[in-house]
Amino acid sequence: MAFYLNYNTHFFFKFSLLFSLLSFSFSQSDVVEAPSPAADSCNGIFLSYAYSSGTKLKPTDPTHQPYRFESVLTVLNNGDEELKSWKVSVEFQNDEFLVSASNAVLADGTSLPANVGNGTVFAGFPMSDLKTAIETAGDLTQMQVQVQLLGTQFGVAAPDVPLPKNIQLANDGFICPKASMQGKNEMQVCCRKDPKFKANVTVDEEFLPKQSGDLTIMYDVTRTYDSNYWAQVTASNHNPLGRLDNWKLSFDWMRDEFIYTMKGAYPYVVDSSDCIFGTQGQHYRDLDFANVLNCERRPTIIDLPPTKANDTTLGLIPNCCRNGSILPPSMDPSKSSSVFQMQVFKMPPDLNRSELSPPQNWKINGTLNPDYKCGPPIRVSPSQFPDPSGLPSNTTAVASWQVVCNITQPKGASPKCCVSFSSYYNDSVVPCRTCACGCPSNTARTCSTTAPAVLLPPEALLFPFENRTAMAQAWADLKHRTVPNPMPCGDNCGVSINWHVLTDYSRGWSARITIFNWDETAFPDWFAAVQMDKATRGFQKMYSFNGSALELNGVNNTIIMQGLPGLNYIVGETDGANPKKDPRVPGKQQTVISFTKKNTPGINIAAGEGFPSKVFFNGEECALPSVFPTNNSNREGFTTILSIFLAVFVFIMLHQ
Repeated sequence: MAFYLNYNTHFFFKFSLLFSLLSFSFSQSDVVEAPSPAADSCNGIFLSYAYSSGTKLKPTDPTHQPYRFESVLTVLNNGDEELKSWKVSVEFQNDEFLVSASNAVLADGTSLPANVGNGTVFAGFPMSDLKTAIETAGDLTQMQVQVQLLGTQFGVAAPDVPLPKNIQLANDGFICPKASMQGKNEMQVCCRKDPKFKANVTVDEEFLPKQSGDLTIMYDVTRTYDSNYWAQVTASNHNPLGRLDNWKLSFDWMRDEFIYTMKGAYPYVVDSSDCIFGTQGQHYRDLDFANVLNCERRPTIIDLPPTKANDTTLGLIPNCCRNGSILPPSMDPSKSSSVFQMQVFKMPPDLNRSELSPPQNWKINGTLNPDYKCGPPIRVSPSQFPDPSGLPSNTTAVASWQVVCNITQPKGASPKCCVSFSSYYNDSVVPCRTCACGCPSNTARTCSTTAPAVLLPPEALLFPFENRTAMAQAWADLKHRTVPNPMPCGDNCGVSINWHVLTDYSRGWSARITIFNWDETAFPDWFAAVQMDKATRGFQKMYSFNGSALELNGVNNTIIMQGLPGLNYIVGETDGANPKKDPRVPGKQQTVISFTKKNTPGINIAAGEGFPSKVFFNGEECALPSVFPTNNSNREGFTTILSIFLAVFVFIMLHQ
């Protein structure tokens, strides 16, 4: 009897092992593994990160050795409410470079492969919502998602295991303790609902509420058919100081879709070759791909010029065709959004009208504008639009997704504009900082990237940096100052702004702001803003610009300005009168700003309170000098500054 039991046990063991090996050969995405036994004690959202395997990679480098790693991130909903749009933060710590991730995308819109060594957040795709055991009778395929991770890590060799510092749920309203270890290869955590969190959506609502951000993008499916659909894309600016010029929008198609036609915008590259030589051409054999606009997996979309606004083929879309300009709502609400439509063709197995999947990994940027980081598309309640027939009713989108983008400062990024300071009580100008907008790439240039910028005579601001050296050296000799050798490099900024304290008297004071455009690109509908912690309450008026005080985040310390009609366009840099010997001439705009001291008693202009703490141009924050002009008042300095002011004023008047 014992032999019979041992034989059957041995046979069962070998059969089970064989079955396990055969099962592993199937696609991991087709099999949902059973959760860890530790998940049984979790009545919330159970997370685990399990290291599977790794091997040493070439090249051999004892100080920074690369290793392949394979891991599995598991997200299981053991709670009593559906988890909508799940997001998990993984705090990688070994300079990881992620090559692929199944069933998820990076929540910041970065396309794989990508460097995630400082940690990242994963968002679910295509399954973004995890149902409960109650509503699925314990169906793990609807409750759980497993993300197969493949990448490269550096420095962690066997028998050590390259695990992250921590994992936690990134959705609002949950509390996660620090993850605990399960053996050497796995870390786990159970996240529970925060009883103090008050959600602005009820459990019964089908979709998450729309979120707020600096810029939002709506992806609305307006018409759908078995093989294709029409989508309307709306980018709306909500930041009072943010804007985009010549915007470029890109995203990733995840299911082999392609763009057949568009209205209100156009692909940066018109190319159907990927379809003709790909699976799309095999499936759509009767489709004329000469009419297809774009088959790239990651297309880039650009706006159309105003001349196409009434084009019957490409235009006739409200809020389209503005050369890629999206203004802040504080400047012009009617120009704070941009809209276009596109017809998207789908591929098997999505060939029915209800199979709709938005593109992922959205990115939008402009020229001399802030950098935006966009999250994943979140399914929201269908948008409503005015009925095109003019009837007093609304039409509803078939399905809607929202992408939220926020202004960010990428690590190591340089500003794109800079500020110089000057005053009536000092005849030297504090110029823009050395390499304020980045250092020159040509290392052969004989300039110092670390030496501080040297003080300048006021007239030097009218000349390009390469024409200032002689003036700077002569000015230093006149003032008995030494100059570094080699001389400091320039600011390398396309736009520079001079803030000059013009007058200061008992009841008020004034400043002059001059904007210089050193680039060949003109700036239509430009705007600038300054933040002044103490002086803004005394703002009275501007004389050549339209200016007003603006409250941001409950604080009234910002003054926003834009050109008056006829002065809202800053031309690009142009050749001098005699290009062979005259320096190039920047585009300029200038105004005087008056302040009263009635609302700012005790303000000390000469001590630096008459200078801004932040300056913005077209939404981009500019680099400021590290020092203010000192109070060495003399009549000669005032006369020199006044002459430059008059010269610039006459120049503007002559070129209007």
